[in-house]
Amino acid sequence: MSEKRDYYEVLEVSRDAGADEIKKAYRKLAVKYHPDRNPDDAEAESRFKEAAEAYSVLSDPQKRQRYDRFGHETGAGGFSGFDPTIFGDFSDILGDLFGFGRRRRPGGGVPGADLRYDLEITFEEAAFGIKRELEFPRLTTCEPCGGSGSADGKTQVCNTCGGTGQVRFQQGFFSVARTCPDCHGVGRKISAPCTICHGEGRLEKIKRLEVTIPAGIDHGMRLRLRGEGEHGLRGGPPGDLDVVVHLSPHERYERDGVDVHASLDLTYAQLVLGAEVEVETLYGTEEVKIPSGTQPGHQIRIRGEGIPHLRTDRRGDHVLHCTLKVPKPRELDERQLDLLRELAELEGVEVKEGVLEKMKHLFS
Repeated sequence: MSEKRDYYEVLEVSRDAGADEIKKAYRKLAVKYHPDRNPDDAEAESRFKEAAEAYSVLSDPQKRQRYDRFGHETGAGGFSGFDPTIFGDFSDILGDLFGFGRRRRPGGGVPGADLRYDLEITFEEAAFGIKRELEFPRLTTCEPCGGSGSADGKTQVCNTCGGTGQVRFQQGFFSVARTCPDCHGVGRKISAPCTICHGEGRLEKIKRLEVTIPAGIDHGMRLRLRGEGEHGLRGGPPGDLDVVVHLSPHERYERDGVDVHASLDLTYAQLVLGAEVEVETLYGTEEVKIPSGTQPGHQIRIRGEGIPHLRTDRRGDHVLHCTLKVPKPRELDERQLDLLRELAELEGVEVKEGVLEKMKHLFS
């Protein structure tokens, strides 16, 4: 029989690792080597058992102290090998990993499901905030039966689970409890179903709800409205509503966090000589000074004219990207073309005109 590996080596942690680090390390290995994810893999099953055994010792302060002092041979028969009963101590871990950690008491309510609403708003609505009325279907408690699903208020013990609300089956080498598929974890069944909801306890109805979209919200952000999801079954708590925001594209602006970006088309003369131009921002018209010698691609930042920071009074900036606007020859008159030819001569640059420009020059 092979010699047992050091428990710290098994979990890949140092000997002074804290409880949270040990738990995190075990969680990682449990996910990696769980038999359900590695069917018919004896090596993975062995590693899974080994990690579970190491965690059962190192997560217990008294066992860990004995192990640190004596190793595997504690003087009292040593530490035992893998024992499936140790999974009772790992309910928080295994529940997160494999979905059976949450248990509902027989007869208890079933929580309602969370809902998602995708809301499209404009660039400006995201910047300034807006109120919108949402309309969506959701399962709501049936009023005639009070959500019980029973016409006469009577129920009987579920034959499938015997009233426990759970059924158990063997999964690999340990037993797993699942919610009873017949009574949905309630433990009891209805003898005379409600004629309105047909025993479901809930009906689908249209919900209308006004929601406030805060100024500064960005694409993909979500607002969680507590208790506005589907109603629970048999007194269970309601779910939540997630409103996911989508921004429609803007014809002039682009957004980067709280900054607004826009192109500023300038002529050659404006870039070389400098100019003062009017620019439209989200908040109105601003006069911007273009320094002489400005190069295409240069950025000009107008402070405080961008998107508000969420729930604060501060705002981002309006960022202008200077570009050279090159007109087509047909957009210029003869005087402008002559000046460009003269400029080319002064610069010693050879230019080549198109056929239409040449003909236009000959017959002028």
